[in-house]
Order: sequence, then C-alpha cells, then structure tokens
Amino acid sequence: MRLSFCIGLLCAGCGEAPPEIAADAASETAVQDAAAEDRAAERPAAAGPEHDSDRLLDKTFDDLVFDIEPDEPFERSMITPEVEALAGRRVRLRGYIYPTMQKHHLKQFVLVRDNQECCFGPGAALYDCVLVEMAPGKTASYGIRPVAVEGRLRIEPLTFDGKTLGVFQMIADSVD
Repeated sequence: MRLSFCIGLLCAGCGEAPPEIAADAASETAVQDAAAEDRAAERPAAAGPEHDSDRLLDKTFDDLVFDIEPDEPFERSMITPEVEALAGRRVRLRGYIYPTMQKHHLKQFVLVRDNQECCFGPGAALYDCVLVEMAPGKTASYGIRPVAVEGRLRIEPLTFDGKTLGVFQMIADSVD
C-alpha cells in the first residue's frame, strides 16, 4: 500500500508527504508488509461462519483499544487477542476524517475517533486513528460530520524515524 501521508507529516498544499518522507514510508511499509505476510502464514485457517472474513462487523474505536502509556514505544505484543482477531476482517468504523488542504477526491486519509473539539485532539492514543486508503477507483470527500468507513482492517504499524505514528490501516470500499 502506498502510504503517502500520516498525521504530523503532511505538506500544507496537497495532503501528501514530502518526497523524502513518502520514500522512507514506502520502504518501511515494504518491510512491514513482508512481516505481516509472515504472521498471516503462521495463523491457523479459521473455520465456520463466525469467522467469515467477508461478513461486515460494526466496530467502534473502543474495540481497537490496547494498553499503552503516552510516549511509550509500541510493541506488537500490546495488541489484545480481541483486537488481533479483527485483522483482515471487514469492518464498519465511524469517526471523522482528519482535515487536510485537500477536501475532495481523497484516495487516502486518516480516520480519527473525534473531531478534536473535546478531550482527545492532538496527541491522541495510537488506537484513536486509522490510516485509510480507498480501494482502486474509489474516493472520499472531507466533511465536518462523522462518517462510516467500510473496509478491511489491517494491523500494520506505520513507523517513521523510530516512532510509531499509527497502528491500524484499512482498505476502504466506501465512506458514508
């Protein structure tokens, strides 16, 4: 997945990362993708309708919570089994599109728990945001109202300069 931006590293004009950051993120993402494939190969195949990865699950940001202290380095072992079970599943997650200079035809955006008008705002926990990439041919538009994003959730930490900027990613089919 081409990760061209993340919170805190946006170019003011276009919502894209500066080229040097995008290149570093893409390189790091390739390493993370390979590690994720290795983990997926180690998981036993699920059986039965209760493990149907195509069934849409309604989830909230509360379902993504794991134990981590502010400024504590992220480790994959912090993810709870319940959260880990959501990896690869189709989910509907409600939140707000993090604002950027680009308002329409968004191919990527950050979905956040709230609109920064209450206690979360800047410095929110790693589980309070999801990096969303729209499926090929799909786009989204920014608005101030909450949205429901449907897609396949992935647990793939995005790290830059040794700091984890996000843990969750999603390939989205729709944004309503």
